[in-house]
Parts: sequence; C-alpha cells; structure tokens
Amino acid sequence: MSRTSQPSTNPVKFAEHRPFSDPEAAVRKLIEIANAAEAVQDARIYIERVNGPFLAAGGSPAEYRTGIERAIAKGWLWRHESGTYVKFTDAGAELFA
Repeated sequence: MSRTSQPSTNPVKFAEHRPFSDPEAAVRKLIEIANAAEAVQDARIYIERVNGPFLAAGGSPAEYRTGIERAIAKGWLWRHESGTYVKFTDAGAELFA
C-alpha cells in the first residue's frame, strides 16, 4: 500500500531573528548601556538602569543573563552579591578610554 504526499497547507514559520542571540552581541550592548547609564554613589550602576534598556532594545531575559554573566567573566563588570548594582572594573573602564 502506497501513501501519496500532499502538499502542506500550513505555511512554514521561520524563527524570528534575535539581535542579541549571539553572546558577544549581548555583552557589547550591555556594556554600551551600562556606560551610558548614570552612576550613583561609589560608581554604582543600578541593575534596572541596564536591564530595562536592554529588554527595550529587543533583548530577552535569557540574553540579558548571558550578556551580564559574560561581562563579569571577561572582567569588565563586577556585580554586587545582592544583584542590585554593577560597577565597571578597571578593564571595563578601559573599553571606553
């Protein structure tokens, strides 16, 4: 018994392009946003000053997390143990010198 194939009537959906799906693109955007954010006491940058603009620029929470973790791993940002703020390290500050 042979089955014949019929063309699908459902259109194929392609995955939406994610501008920050590449971790390097995510970390670059995060560093750019952090640099533009107004630092407060002791050069602290509140996390919402980075998180909100990143999400508004089209990033997802997972992409944000990947980017922030990569920036910390590269030694560009330091995050307080409470997670409420970050600071540029000397290496991170040199990116904009």
